[in-house]
Amino acid sequence: MASEIVIIFDFDRTLIDDDSDRWVIKGMGLTHLFNQLRPILSWTSLMDRMVKELHSQGRTVKDIAECLKGVPLHQRTAAAIKSAHALGCDLKVVSDANKFYIETILKHHGLYDCFSEIITNPTLVDEHGRLQIFPYNDLASPHGCHLCPSNMCKGIVIKRIQASIAPHREAKFIYLGDGNGDFCPILKLGKGDHALPRKHYPLWELIRSNQEFVEAEVHEWCNGEELEHILLALIDRISGEDIKKAPVDESR
Repeated sequence: MASEIVIIFDFDRTLIDDDSDRWVIKGMGLTHLFNQLRPILSWTSLMDRMVKELHSQGRTVKDIAECLKGVPLHQRTAAAIKSAHALGCDLKVVSDANKFYIETILKHHGLYDCFSEIITNPTLVDEHGRLQIFPYNDLASPHGCHLCPSNMCKGIVIKRIQASIAPHREAKFIYLGDGNGDFCPILKLGKGDHALPRKHYPLWELIRSNQEFVEAEVHEWCNGEELEHILLALIDRISGEDIKKAPVDESR
């Protein structure tokens, strides 16, 4: 039986070429307030405060969505996502951004339907039309991981995904990321899995400094063209390995 290929993308500075939170902050004139509140609020609480400020200024959810449509996404990254989906891979987003930002950007680029799951900080639009952003993890019940921010441990998320697949079928994991928060899930990957850190970003540095703890095969990349080349080559390689392992029908 062929291995399922599960491809997990971080979002900010991995799937997209910028940070969606900071894009809205800068693009909608919130930099001064952001700098004032940054020392005293957790990141998710700060992002919720930013969109609350926009609502108080009369800015709408549609205004935020229009701002997000300008976030740069490399055309070769988009092509790689569409190709991987067409080849039958299971694509997921695991991100410390938020549901509204991610879904808005993916839908704008025609990529939303390529992903089976988006795991991130939840959002809702209340009865007054204000966007609200909540932490993924209930802060009253700490996850206990010292490597991750209090609102989300991506390592726990990866273990849940692995556990949901393991009883039913074999899977090979490919994880793409850039930040400190992507190191914990990389440590949950095993031999036969693949880690794709963005070169010269924090995750790349952490892997280089802690290679003895990383079991997955590491492939560094710089831009969308390299991401596409490496990702599609890995899919082809994993598929080829499955063909070689397949039993030969000697009855023919």
